[in-house]
Amino acid sequence: MNTTSPYPRLIVAGMSGNSGKTLLTLGLIFALRERELQVCAFKKGPDYIDAAWLSWASGRPARNLDTYMMGFQKCASSFSASALPDGINIIEGNRGMFDGMDALGTHSTAELAKNLNAPALLVINATKVTRTAAAMVLGCLKLDPQVKISGVILNHVSSARHERVVREAIETACGVRVFGCLPRLAGDSLLPARHLGLVTPYEHPSIHELKCRLLELVRDRVDIASILALARGAPPFRAAEAIALDLPDARGIRVGFLRDSALSFYYPENLEVLGKSGATLVAISPLTAVDLPLDLDLLYIGGGFPETHGASLSANQSFLAAVRGMAQGGLPIYAECGGLMLLSQAIRWNGNRYPMAGVLPFEVEVLPAAQGHGYTELCVDQPNPFFAPGTVIRGHEFHYSRISTEGRLPDTACAVQRGTGCGYGRDGLVQGNVWASYTHLHALGTPEWACGLLTAAKQYAGRKSG
Repeated sequence: MNTTSPYPRLIVAGMSGNSGKTLLTLGLIFALRERELQVCAFKKGPDYIDAAWLSWASGRPARNLDTYMMGFQKCASSFSASALPDGINIIEGNRGMFDGMDALGTHSTAELAKNLNAPALLVINATKVTRTAAAMVLGCLKLDPQVKISGVILNHVSSARHERVVREAIETACGVRVFGCLPRLAGDSLLPARHLGLVTPYEHPSIHELKCRLLELVRDRVDIASILALARGAPPFRAAEAIALDLPDARGIRVGFLRDSALSFYYPENLEVLGKSGATLVAISPLTAVDLPLDLDLLYIGGGFPETHGASLSANQSFLAAVRGMAQGGLPIYAECGGLMLLSQAIRWNGNRYPMAGVLPFEVEVLPAAQGHGYTELCVDQPNPFFAPGTVIRGHEFHYSRISTEGRLPDTACAVQRGTGCGYGRDGLVQGNVWASYTHLHALGTPEWACGLLTAAKQYAGRKSG
């Protein structure tokens, strides 16, 4: 496919993390939808929580565009497949615009902006600065002129005078227009945070009021019409070739996945790829289900916040026993991060101990500081249910928990070449047909993932029927 289409698009970037990108992006989406425009949202990087908020605001699945895990070509292909040719496509950046894996900013928001040939709106935290904000913008303009910084939004503005001085300084020194200013908010944040970032939409205490408050925040303070013109003025985008995955025929296979407010970290593509093979997907809530369906051929457990739901999960003993029984019976189980915690003997957090499924022979403890945070690279070097030895896996991790074990880990399948993993330079715990790791994978970045899971499910189904 070499079709050239407009694909109106805009990247919302920041000078740093916590600059206000998510707050602005959500308000901007609601303001555009108020004008009866269709909006598709994307999140640069691996963050599940920001993507969940973008999905909530746009009313459609928000895709992650991560050039480390997926590569630049697959990011462009993923954008092509999901973006709206005639709607508005908003990509929220991560961290500071030029912050990447190294001093060159490899895999930064700026590099994605160039990959998608998208104009960028730069969010500036104006707390206790005036003309220095112009120096920040000027530095970004000079650092990489190929990045199209087309406008600025000021955040945490304290007064009308503060706004006037900063706006004049930026527009005079940089020749870049300030499209709006958001005030410093008193009291609690609209988007409360905790140890892994923002709370999820599932858990926000006043989700039904939040839309109105976000809309009110930007409606009269941001020039929505000019931002809309900026997105529509983006250069035509040449749609990339579709991503082709070689999947086994999985018709008749039933794949269960655990999803509710305790475990919600799933890339949409991961579930979609399994479904495209012909497999039937069965959503199961570990908080309310009393059992696992007996006809499952595979169980997929994503990440989330099992520690904050520890008491409720632990109280659901019939369900945990069902998971343990199915694991002992040979059901292939693939678990990431929060899924690893659910399969452990117990979770210890804030002085409490919550018994879990007891599939894996250790407990996990949740600590005040991150135990692993960033991109990972694993090399599969031992037999396991899902990946051939020699497979190189690129993913990411962000966990405050660690495995409580003395001496060596249980059997593992992967050497950690980048990141922390389960510790001792290893990740990918293996017990029977169970895989549990701290590394999160994206199905488009690791095509072996879906093939491995479905092949294991078909083998299990064959043994059952035999």
